[in-house]
Amino acid sequence: MKVLIGLSGGVDSAVAAYLMKKAGHEVVGATMSVWDKQLLPSQTNTAEGCFSPHQEKDLQAAMYICKFLDIPHYTLDCSKQYKQTVLQNFKNEYLAGRTPNPCVWCNATIKFKAFPEAAENAGIHFDKFVTGHYARISFHPQKKRFQLLTGIDDKKDQSYFLYRLNQEQLSRILFPLGEKNKSEIRQIAREIHLPVSEKKDSQDFYSGDINDILQAPPSSGFFVTTEGKILGKHKGFWNYTVGQRKGLGISAQKPLYVIGFNKEKNNVIVGFENQNVCHGVTASSYVGEVLSSAKTLHAKIRSSQQKMPVRVSASGTDTIKVDFDNPQRAVACGQSVVLYDDDIVVGGAIIQSVF
Repeated sequence: MKVLIGLSGGVDSAVAAYLMKKAGHEVVGATMSVWDKQLLPSQTNTAEGCFSPHQEKDLQAAMYICKFLDIPHYTLDCSKQYKQTVLQNFKNEYLAGRTPNPCVWCNATIKFKAFPEAAENAGIHFDKFVTGHYARISFHPQKKRFQLLTGIDDKKDQSYFLYRLNQEQLSRILFPLGEKNKSEIRQIAREIHLPVSEKKDSQDFYSGDINDILQAPPSSGFFVTTEGKILGKHKGFWNYTVGQRKGLGISAQKPLYVIGFNKEKNNVIVGFENQNVCHGVTASSYVGEVLSSAKTLHAKIRSSQQKMPVRVSASGTDTIKVDFDNPQRAVACGQSVVLYDDDIVVGGAIIQSVF
């Protein structure tokens, strides 16, 4: 079988390529270029982040990995699609007072769509597309559909970011790391003397100032309480996120948290800890298995949290209502709520409101 592997220059995708070659497959490596060269970053001293002005370092690392593994390497330019889809969505959501998750959109529209399509258009034909994600895929014969499953390493599981992958995409993907722990991957890399065996994981979408992307001029606004009392000034509500406590520059008798925005007035609404919780969400743009009736499932509202028990019901063709068994803190509109039945990803949607 001929496989195309997306190489980031890190240890996970490098070991995934090694494992596929070891299994006897014909492996072709490719790295996508997404950096917008017209963007002028305010912070240029770090290569951390998937979207980075230092992508050349990652490209060089990917090429070196391919040379080490004796497989061909290609660089595919996806910067135009990335800018139009991921960056534009990021900008629109922040300036609308929501908190987007660019990795969710990148995976569904760029990494697992535009990227392999660019490879095909470049004459690179393959049977399966491989990445170093910690997730699994299985086919359910009764339901006649592919299912996305969590990776067995709970701390590294990336299914939250992959929930919007469709059936066609899942049918062509292989995740060779899904059945392994991160410690095993590091050990394999060391045993074969992989040059990136100790390379740190990339943690963020973008490590610089988000205003590099938003390009919104400073605009004076106020920190206000839910009663409308003014507590201080700021330079734009988009510089803050729901749940934020540090860096507000205002003081009170107890710690204050960002609990919402009034984008028309450019106000950041703040409150105490008890005002920073909610009991459920409504979410739209649902993708996944059909929810014909109310179900008891588990969910995540952020990738790093443990799955929590919820009650889910459909509220329209692509809208769901999710009631939490236990109140949750710092739930932001624009983020995703992802539903699970044990280790199976049932579906997910974009949070529109909290209650």
